[in-house]
Amino acid sequence: MTEYSLRELECFLAVAEELSFTRAAERLRLAQPPLSRHIANLEEKLGVILFERSRRHVALTPAGRAFRSEAGDIVPQLRRAGEAARRAAQGETKNIEIGFVSAVLSPELVEVFTGYRKSHPDVQLNLHDLLPSDQLDALSRGDLDVGFIGVAPEKLPNGLSITKWRDEELMAFLPPDDPRSGQEAIRLDELADDPFVMISPEAAPSYNSFLHRICREAGFRPAILREARRAQAVAASTVVGSGVAILPASLDRITKNGIPLRRSRRWATKITHSVAHRSQTDRQVEEFLASL
Repeated sequence: MTEYSLRELECFLAVAEELSFTRAAERLRLAQPPLSRHIANLEEKLGVILFERSRRHVALTPAGRAFRSEAGDIVPQLRRAGEAARRAAQGETKNIEIGFVSAVLSPELVEVFTGYRKSHPDVQLNLHDLLPSDQLDALSRGDLDVGFIGVAPEKLPNGLSITKWRDEELMAFLPPDDPRSGQEAIRLDELADDPFVMISPEAAPSYNSFLHRICREAGFRPAILREARRAQAVAASTVVGSGVAILPASLDRITKNGIPLRRSRRWATKITHSVAHRSQTDRQVEEFLASL
């Protein structure tokens, strides 16, 4: 098996990210000649050329791109392992890997994190800002223990379960010059003729399906002008007049332009935030879920 050092990997990844030996050397606080030697040694051990070099240009070769795609997580993982060892030596012996969507980071969620840490100071909460779809993938791989995914999917991947957390009101986000923006509330069917901006089904499939369902229940099919992977981008799009959107109330901090969605017997005006986790959990994760 080919053996290469951690330093060689660090040098390769730095050059691959910076596409400059000079900037990579500055980033690693290393002189450029040793950096070049580490890259050359790595290429010799692998038997491939990793970079195309000229006086003004550095680019990854196909072999370099392939190596980066497989090796990119190794150095961060080794650093996390070292940090875990140090925490264990200090008596902090357990991590919980938690996914969440920063767009809907609310005081309630912050209270969950801070409250648990106060009552369990020996447990480290590692937070990862991930889209709901990415959280479910990471949970299935075992990279996450818990995921605050928002609307729960109708069908979960095998081995995962859902714990309901809390409800949140929905709001209609309108362009600032919309004559309805001064209303205290708005009915969903009042938006039937408006172009919509939505979170893409690839990023948040359950929320996207939920919006389509409540629009059908309100008697119309939304005319989607554009989709975005992040809720922040959806909210910002309403400000520049790209269309209207339906988003959780916590997103109103971005635009201050949301209007409460008026309740109806036919459609929901709130979502239930759900927490996804593996069906078989350890004691620390069970205690975290019990704290919700």
